[in-house]
Amino acid sequence: MLLMQVYFGSGPQSPLAMAEDDRSGKKQTHAAKLLLKSQINGLRGAVFSADGDEYTGEWLNNKKHGRGTQVWKKSGSIYNGQWKEGKPDGYGTYTVLVPETKEYTRKYCGQWKMGKKHGFGMYFYSNCEVYEGDWGKNQRSGWGRMYYECGDIYEGEWVNDKKEGQGIIRYTNGNWFDGAWRDGDKNGNGKFFYSDKGQIYEGIWVDGVARCGALSDFGRDEAPTPTQYPIPKLWLDNMDEILREAKTNVLVRLEEKWKAHKKQKSRWPTVTEGDRYK
Repeated sequence: MLLMQVYFGSGPQSPLAMAEDDRSGKKQTHAAKLLLKSQINGLRGAVFSADGDEYTGEWLNNKKHGRGTQVWKKSGSIYNGQWKEGKPDGYGTYTVLVPETKEYTRKYCGQWKMGKKHGFGMYFYSNCEVYEGDWGKNQRSGWGRMYYECGDIYEGEWVNDKKEGQGIIRYTNGNWFDGAWRDGDKNGNGKFFYSDKGQIYEGIWVDGVARCGALSDFGRDEAPTPTQYPIPKLWLDNMDEILREAKTNVLVRLEEKWKAHKKQKSRWPTVTEGDRYK
């Protein structure tokens, strides 16, 4: 069956407009009756578009609606799942054809909304990295866990496809960081555990670099490769107050930096990414 999409225009005398008039109680023409009868509804077999794409599934008013499978001829990509008004919406799986091996591999399985990844889902990257968690308009947004190719694992909050908020990253060597993130880097208060050396750093981070804090021994007796000597204790008058004041100054400068960054970013032109399936 070849799906031929014929459009007569959108003026007041078009068949589609006249069909709509009938739904509102106005006089219906013979052409409008034919148009309404020709609309695809319900479960259908394979329907091919002019460019060779194939869809098998449910329809409503000439739009993919319900459960169905779409195969794009040019790329070989396949979407199988729920549809709403012509776009993936609900739960579905997106699979791509790898040109080198001619084999299919799953790229995403999870929730969709208006044709974009939205809700909870799992995405498989080409370098064997995996993300499972929340999505918003095709971007990692909300809570999620990222498994990196090197073996590191991040678990925490995301905003606009970047680590932002509170999160923990565990490195392959056993070390781990627990703290604040912004724009994909460690920014703000955090703790870095050097499990291999038996030390812990507590302080402020700026763009992934420790700026102000205190390093002390932590679990030194159980560490596999501790330092030769423990960290000596320093006795200073008002030590806690000095450290607190230094941290406050760094945080103030950090907040001023992000305010300026946000203001500058708001001047950039907005780019809307279209739906990508092919």
